[in-house]
Amino acid sequence: MKILVIGSGGREHAICRRLSHDSPVPELHAAPGNPGIAQLATCHDVAVSDLDGQVRLARELAVDLVVVGPEAPLVAGAADRLREAGFAVFGPSAAAARLEGSKSWAKEIMQAAGVPTAASVTVTDPAELEAGLDRVNPLGDVPYVTKADGLAAGKGVVVTAERAEALAHAASVLAAGGTVVLEEYLDGPEVSLFCVCDGEHVVPLAPAQDFKRALDGDEGPNTGGMGAYSPLPWVPEGLVEEVMETVARPTVAELAARDIPFVGILYCGLALTSRGVRVVEFNARFGDPETQVVLERLVSPLGPLLLAAARGELVEEPLAWSEDAVVNVVIAAEGYPASARTGDPITGIAEAEARGAHVIHAGTALRDGELVSAGGRVLSVVGRGADLAAARQTALAAAELIGLEGSHHRTDIAVRGAQGLPSLNPTANIEDDAEESADAQSSGTGADGQVRA
Repeated sequence: MKILVIGSGGREHAICRRLSHDSPVPELHAAPGNPGIAQLATCHDVAVSDLDGQVRLARELAVDLVVVGPEAPLVAGAADRLREAGFAVFGPSAAAARLEGSKSWAKEIMQAAGVPTAASVTVTDPAELEAGLDRVNPLGDVPYVTKADGLAAGKGVVVTAERAEALAHAASVLAAGGTVVLEEYLDGPEVSLFCVCDGEHVVPLAPAQDFKRALDGDEGPNTGGMGAYSPLPWVPEGLVEEVMETVARPTVAELAARDIPFVGILYCGLALTSRGVRVVEFNARFGDPETQVVLERLVSPLGPLLLAAARGELVEEPLAWSEDAVVNVVIAAEGYPASARTGDPITGIAEAEARGAHVIHAGTALRDGELVSAGGRVLSVVGRGADLAAARQTALAAAELIGLEGSHHRTDIAVRGAQGLPSLNPTANIEDDAEESADAQSSGTGADGQVRA
């Protein structure tokens, strides 16, 4: 099988790495790829935003399957263009990708499908902001949650106890011509669950938990993700099936009823609140950094699974999973997430992998043959072990061997998970960040200390 993967980040490197372990091994191509992906696939200089170029490349290569990684080309219609050209594509249409591209539309779909989520109000008029906050925050309940509708490169959400801050953020979004979603705050830990969909059938992958704060102890500014782990020993028994029955299948069925088949990954971002499971968000693609740990545990072949979904031939049978635990630690550039420094040499990858970990490239580039940083989240160091404690030890020992001036990484990824406890997760409403290329532009926390995603 010949597969073309669209994208250049850690998610796409993890996808290519898992595809390279299929038997037989598929012929892999990537556009544009990155230095890590280039060790597994033939990379082609076609930008993520070049939809015409992607179609031309798929034709030149005569590929059997195209996997579209990032959200931006999906929302722009990359999957539609490729399907119209006759290719099997794993990735939703632009219409279906609105689940990620429009928070207000996603709320409409969830309401119609009976999917549990945070109460919300969509506002287009500044005069409606005060009343809207009162509806979702009765009796002055805090924190307040305000979200810019649409893709916002991880900068569209403010979670704050200050009403004035919430109103100011919402007003600034409206002043810029946007729409605001005011939302009930969700307590409880987050869980990420990826579901493979073919427009009708749904197959869940293994749950994971990621860490969005920059510093140990869930402190510091919000980021696109500083690490992840799987499995989750603390999740309630039957959680995956509950999410399938109350969230994933109803959502896919509602979209099908509207003649908008969802083909690809339905990323269910969940909060396990005191009132039960609630959807924080939907994404229309694999999430990063969770993909690195979930696909590392997958035993079933990935290529045939994605091809079956692309062809509408998915079989709802359980997948095979390793019992090993996997922990991913992100190496971030100096200044991330406020303004990441790039162009610094990277060393120690071979030494890290000699310690039993593997290293995923998220924001790297080659400059005169030298590997340098090219984004906010630069590398993901992935450790595997018989349990989370062993996987943590492998990942952290390897991460210490990476040389990148000014870089930082968390040392507490999965430490609570190894104790059978979830992350403290102080900001459940914060959503998954955009692709790695946006990381260097993330705003983190403002001068007033409020959380911005």
